[in-house]
Amino acid sequence: MDQARSTISKIFNGEPHSYTRFNLTQNMEGDNSQVEMKLSSDMDEEVGGNGVGDHLNHNSNRKPHAAEQLGRKPKNLCFMVAATVLIFIIGYLIAYLVHGKKVVAPTCQASVDPVAEPSERETGAAPLMNWDDVKNLLAKKLSATQFEPVFREFDVKDHRAGSKGDESLANKVLGKFKGYGMNTWTDEHFIKVQDPPTSGSNRFVFKGHNDSLHGFLSYSANGIATGGVLYAYYGEESDFQLLRDRSINLTGRVMLIRAGKISFAEKVANAAKMGASAVLIYPDPADYSIGDSTQLFGHVHMGSGDPYTPGFPSFNHTQFPPVRSSGLPKILAQSITSGMATTIRRQLGGPTEPGSWGGIYKLGEENDLITVEVNNVLAEKKIHNVFGVIKGFVDADRYVVIGAQRDAWGAGFATSTVGSSLLVELARSISDMVKNDGFKPRRSIVFASWSAGEYGSVGATEWLEGYLSSLSMKAFSYINLDRVIKGSTRFKVSASPLMHGLVESTMKLKYPASESATLYSRFAKSSLEPNVLEPFKSDDAAYPFLAFSGIPSVSFGFTSDSDYAYFNTELDTRDKLNAATGNQVPQLAEQAARFAGHMVLRLVHDHLLRMDVKKYNDIIRNHVVQINNKVYSVRKAQPELLPKALTVQWLISAFGSYSRAAQRLETDMQNSDLEDIEMCRIINDRIMTVERNFLSPYVSPRDSPFRHIMLGSGPHTLRALSNHLDGLKSGHPESDADLFRNQLALATWTVQGCANSLAGDIWSLDNEI
Repeated sequence: MDQARSTISKIFNGEPHSYTRFNLTQNMEGDNSQVEMKLSSDMDEEVGGNGVGDHLNHNSNRKPHAAEQLGRKPKNLCFMVAATVLIFIIGYLIAYLVHGKKVVAPTCQASVDPVAEPSERETGAAPLMNWDDVKNLLAKKLSATQFEPVFREFDVKDHRAGSKGDESLANKVLGKFKGYGMNTWTDEHFIKVQDPPTSGSNRFVFKGHNDSLHGFLSYSANGIATGGVLYAYYGEESDFQLLRDRSINLTGRVMLIRAGKISFAEKVANAAKMGASAVLIYPDPADYSIGDSTQLFGHVHMGSGDPYTPGFPSFNHTQFPPVRSSGLPKILAQSITSGMATTIRRQLGGPTEPGSWGGIYKLGEENDLITVEVNNVLAEKKIHNVFGVIKGFVDADRYVVIGAQRDAWGAGFATSTVGSSLLVELARSISDMVKNDGFKPRRSIVFASWSAGEYGSVGATEWLEGYLSSLSMKAFSYINLDRVIKGSTRFKVSASPLMHGLVESTMKLKYPASESATLYSRFAKSSLEPNVLEPFKSDDAAYPFLAFSGIPSVSFGFTSDSDYAYFNTELDTRDKLNAATGNQVPQLAEQAARFAGHMVLRLVHDHLLRMDVKKYNDIIRNHVVQINNKVYSVRKAQPELLPKALTVQWLISAFGSYSRAAQRLETDMQNSDLEDIEMCRIINDRIMTVERNFLSPYVSPRDSPFRHIMLGSGPHTLRALSNHLDGLKSGHPESDADLFRNQLALATWTVQGCANSLAGDIWSLDNEI
């Protein structure tokens, strides 16, 4: 109405035309587009300061002829009044219709996804629900009793990767996601894995006794190897170093190694470095009370994903050249039972094992010959990853991924059933919060069900390889639900340092309806790091997300003083997990779901991502100090090894750049306007660059897939630089001063590059080095 009056007033009062400026901001990948629109007539270019064209501004007092005519006739005046009233009425009707169209939104068809409906989107920066309300809503929707029917539905005996059972479970997960109203899709891969021989079996012969083996280790080399048995404890590098210190020959030996502490793949890789010809891995009764005849299953690929398509996805392997991962072992590897291992150890000669290893049996001598035969079959399998998404209402193209392994060697209740059940229950609960309770996440949540996890996180890694360029810019976190219940007396978390603060705050959450103590008070006591946090293991399903893709990740789980004994066996059943947890599986599942769910919700609820980039300050500093001290030590002991020009000053300066950039980001966050959507997005993008830019750009994913210089593995890491200096000092034959200088330079510029990216705009960079 006011707009109509103003328009009519301007028409009849002859007000000069003016500029109207519209600031059109569309949040697309951080771009801010400004469009200036000029509303004027064609004559605006010629008007003077008084709004009248200078060439028409004569000093004449004579009225225009038309005005004189109108002024002389009262009838004309009546017509003018009538015209004014008519125009006023028309303007009023137009304003009413325009206003009505703005207020009354068109209704949506039932087939349209309500989450994707534009009119439902948040247009402001403020959260639409208080965090306490969000927290309590999720807690109310998760209960121990609700997990029981889901456990029963997903508890099946046979669901190895690529099997009919695996496919059936994939369809169940997909059906659940669709039933919750989520957008769904699947990801198909053709992978190569090793399975046991289709005819016959793997075997070994020791002192005339021939044993056939049902268990196997996928990706072992095939063939026959004969050598003297040598007991190597857990097969850690320190264990082999102890044997070398005793002047025991390791070359050509068949290593007998007990399971535990490190992955099967690491044991085999360590043995191969020592020149072993084969490895036999068994569950020692001191660690695993699973009986004398229980077989072990697993893989020995020193990496993750399909080892025959390293660094790229196995969408259709036939279009790629025949290549092999550098992590595939070149020696034989086979699992044996506890009873078989005990029989072998009792017949060994040679020196007695160290007291710290037990001090009972002999280590073995070179004439304790054993023959190992492995005939695994390379098989091609089609697997499916299943996805569902709850789209965000502000930054829909930024998402947290939460996932669980779906396959298992046998029943796999703790291995995959629990994780899959948590995944679908969290999808149900959060979807219901969005549909019925008014919760509107700022960012998206992707739920993922992976296949071929038992072969080395193959399904998840192939997905990462297939979409790495997109994921590295958009996926800001991964929450792993695998093996979250292994016991009940402890709670352990492996996480990117960026997420330590989020882990701690989530553990401290209290719930009104719950009288139990918080996870923090029960397990962390007074300090998170020594009691809860632990480093990632190389076979952790979240490790590829962090060390290969640069996505901040979290793995967690309830455990006990001793490891759950039935992983990598066919005996991982509900009864076994009940025994390990005191029949508390549903209650622990509820707590695990709350912990994971609240981390996810916090990451999609807050304006700014709950990640602390300053957490890496201490980690980088410790590495820099250690490297600097060792360089000084080597130069002092053997000055000829390192040139005088070599300095750690550049690495120290790069650390300073990162520290200052992290401090500036924290200041920017404190001073930011949370109502400014674009500014929040820019800050969040700066946070997201940190983990990604700690991936060394100077190494090949094929040769060193875990490229993270802090948390990865390989010669490019800061830890490897420190170890290289130890090798130079001790005269290790593989140590090389020139190689060290090269790796030091590359690591330095990786840290500096991360600092530059964290600083933000190019004019904010720290160029001190």
